[in-house]
Amino acid sequence: MPSLVSPIFSSIPNPSKATRKYHSSFNFTVSMVHMPKRSVDLYDLHKELVPYVEAWSWQNAIVEEKKSLIEEGKDLADTLIILQHEPVYTLGTGSKEEYMKFDVKNTSFEVHRTERGGEVTYHGPGQLVMYPIINLRYYNMDAHQYLRALEEVVIRALSSTFSIEASRIKGLTGVWVGNQKLAAIGIKISKRIAYHGLALNVTTDIKPFQQIVPCGIQDREVGSIKELLHEQFSSPVNRQDQYHITDDSELIGATHKSLIQEFCEVFQVDIQNKHIRLGASQEKTANLTC
Repeated sequence: MPSLVSPIFSSIPNPSKATRKYHSSFNFTVSMVHMPKRSVDLYDLHKELVPYVEAWSWQNAIVEEKKSLIEEGKDLADTLIILQHEPVYTLGTGSKEEYMKFDVKNTSFEVHRTERGGEVTYHGPGQLVMYPIINLRYYNMDAHQYLRALEEVVIRALSSTFSIEASRIKGLTGVWVGNQKLAAIGIKISKRIAYHGLALNVTTDIKPFQQIVPCGIQDREVGSIKELLHEQFSSPVNRQDQYHITDDSELIGATHKSLIQEFCEVFQVDIQNKHIRLGASQEKTANLTC
């Protein structure tokens, strides 16, 4: 279990992305009200399985620190956490327990009700979770615009890295490929500080989703990048043009890198990498550029 203490600052260069291309059906532009670019501290734990309660507590501590500084008239860099969770079901503030098809008192997975919006969902290995903790005042965004921006990050990542054409569905939050939901989003905003975030199924085992009504949506399915790539790669028509499927860790790595890059692009920010101690003798470093 990682010990999330004593991070050390280091910076990551931000080279031009003029040659990078992506496809999106949504013309998205963030209206920035600050110059120069805002700084975001990156905690990169994308290879680690972090207990949900630990990450949840960590988020709340960061939010409270940001609020205190705002009250003092000070500013603090925004934060981006990316990780995987140990298996867990989480519910939003107003989630209905009827959407869980099991006895909460007799389940092998932890169940937690949180302060985020949205209904019940599942987190587990193979799913990349991004927790941006940002002050929306600096991005000139309301809650609706912020949700769309998070969707845009995923849509661009799927397109630019895997040629997967994902989309939004009117009236619903999240990212979809056909009838399958690949990314769920749930946020909380307090004093314009947004936290919680998005979960993207990369190599996730979909079976735990069968024990709930994901996000309270009865008539749609949950999918993963890995499943979609296998379907496309097995088609004789598409075989030569699709992303080459390697092992799960490489698929996680490619998705993780793309998510960070597209987050930088959509929100127009610079990343500051933080080293995180993983116990007494280990240290992890994120090696990414935006």
